[in-house]
Amino acid sequence: MANPVQVYRGDEIARYGFGDPHPFGTDRHDVFHAELASAGLGGAIEYAHPRRATVDELLLFHTADHIDRVSRQSETGEGYLDDGDTPAVRGIFEAASDVVGSVLAAADRIMHGESRRAFVPIAGLHHAARDRAAGFCVFNDCGVAAEYLRRHYGLRRIAYIDIDAHHGDGVFYGFEDDPDLLFADIHEDGRFLYPGTGAAGETGRGPAEGTKLNLPLPPGADDADFLREWARIEAYLDAARPEFILFQCGADSLEGDPITHLSFTEEAHAAAAAALCRIAERHCDGRIIGTGGGGYNRRNLARAWTRVVEAFAAAGRPGAPEAGV
Repeated sequence: MANPVQVYRGDEIARYGFGDPHPFGTDRHDVFHAELASAGLGGAIEYAHPRRATVDELLLFHTADHIDRVSRQSETGEGYLDDGDTPAVRGIFEAASDVVGSVLAAADRIMHGESRRAFVPIAGLHHAARDRAAGFCVFNDCGVAAEYLRRHYGLRRIAYIDIDAHHGDGVFYGFEDDPDLLFADIHEDGRFLYPGTGAAGETGRGPAEGTKLNLPLPPGADDADFLREWARIEAYLDAARPEFILFQCGADSLEGDPITHLSFTEEAHAAAAAALCRIAERHCDGRIIGTGGGGYNRRNLARAWTRVVEAFAAAGRPGAPEAGV
């Protein structure tokens, strides 16, 4: 099949996690891949192997001090990398670098014309700031990817779309004053959930004021609420005409997640992924990377991420509209 979806699989990204009883365990990768294998997508997907990001690549988004700190604490496996959510387990520097590198590998394959869509399940670590880890996130793969696409391929208008229950604060504040980083985020209202940010009035700063979209929802918001707000994202993207889309599709926004309070179903993820593929076809030659993000109910994340891959695959079937057609 032409243009199969590149789906990343391997022990390198599977080992990113913090062990029991931490919510972000290392079983999440295999739970998803077992569900995906049962979906019968055949030649519509192609498995791709992770690679490790270099320090120079990490430096595109992160400070040297942050990278050095993670490297040192990764050797000892002692303490936390933040205020208590993200343990410094042994080997976390390498695992986090593999997550970033896998997203960059996906970007390379897409930009070289080897594929148009990719999915990296253990990625979308959107809380990591330029200078620190936060909220289970050591390095911010999406932030690095945005800078990488600019540096290596000359793109400017990178769209970052986030439907994780938590606000993507690491990306938002990392590019808060950048009008070319398109940002749209549907999340649980920060008055009820970590990290407490992402109010509707946060639309960018300085030259980027009014260019970003934060769409907080109350606890219990369901698919109807999601789709009402999602229409605003589609209009925003069509007006902005992105050159590449990064889609953080955290599954902790589904009903039954143990640490969040939204009530989406997997249909929200399927609808968002399909819509983003259509927008990608209209504006950026179909180029889109999906990243798994959060999700701590294993059944939820397996089904939601599989639905995203299914939507990506459907966009590449014979008869589907191609870019520019």
